[in-house]
Amino acid sequence: MAARQITLAITALGDLAGGAPLTRDGARPGDVVAVRGRLGFAAAGLELLTAGRDGPAEVVAAHRRPEPPYEAGPQARELGATALLDVSDGLLQDLGHIAAASGVWIDVESAAVPVPAVLGPGGLRHALTGGEDHAFAGTFPAAAPLPPSWTRIGAVARGTGVTVDGRVQEAAGWDHFRS
Repeated sequence: MAARQITLAITALGDLAGGAPLTRDGARPGDVVAVRGRLGFAAAGLELLTAGRDGPAEVVAAHRRPEPPYEAGPQARELGATALLDVSDGLLQDLGHIAAASGVWIDVESAAVPVPAVLGPGGLRHALTGGEDHAFAGTFPAAAPLPPSWTRIGAVARGTGVTVDGRVQEAAGWDHFRS
């Protein structure tokens, strides 16, 4: 079989230097939820490109070439993170993975979500549901000191699921089994 495009697949392996992996299933009631990296840029860029419009160069570039904050993973471990993942399917969708794996409820405070003006009027929607920026979202003990590079956006409590300002949201983000 032949294709007009060349496909390149890469597998990367790492070493935790004897440490336990930081997974999705460690969130506990009382933890805080925090993010590091930009949210919504790639989704806003894709929306502009799909509509055939030019937009802020940094937004379009974010869709074409994401810039994950790679150092955030080891930093989260040092800060005492209890659960962690990258935001590739959308913040709410990915926090749902943590909530399901940990058996907890996560409530996101919309006013705390970082939404730069460059994202425009749909900024909060892009930040909550857009993926592919590969920011990091994690849960941390309430007493963990978060540096300014991490933004507290919510809390973990008893229950199940993810809400925004206490309200259930429509299914949003990329669901590999729905699409």
